[in-house]
Amino acid sequence: MSQIPFSFRRVATFAGIFVLILFVIEFNSRLEELNRLNNQRDEVRILATQAMQTQMALETQVAYARSSAAVEGWARTEGYYLKDGDHPVIPVEQPGSEPLIVSTPLPTPTPMQNWETWWALFFSE
Repeated sequence: MSQIPFSFRRVATFAGIFVLILFVIEFNSRLEELNRLNNQRDEVRILATQAMQTQMALETQVAYARSSAAVEGWARTEGYYLKDGDHPVIPVEQPGSEPLIVSTPLPTPTPMQNWETWWALFFSE
């Protein structure tokens, strides 16, 4: 039987290499975790920026809705209110004229082909 030389220096070298490999693996996993967390941070910043922009836009709309210009704009366009001094114009027909009747043209039916007629007879409900 041959004896393998057992030296403390060789064991220490292999143990040191093993520990170094473990450090490299741990460092790599920490770098991956750092990249993942940085990506999440960037996504959260984007969402926060969008939320702040939405809040600012809504606050602007609320400020406009509370202003007298918005109330007056609604009253004149949708509410049909008049200010003092306004003269409303109401279109009326000329006396004795007959109302204009606009007839809607009827669509012309397209004739069915023979095979469509037979298909409808056999397979329609």
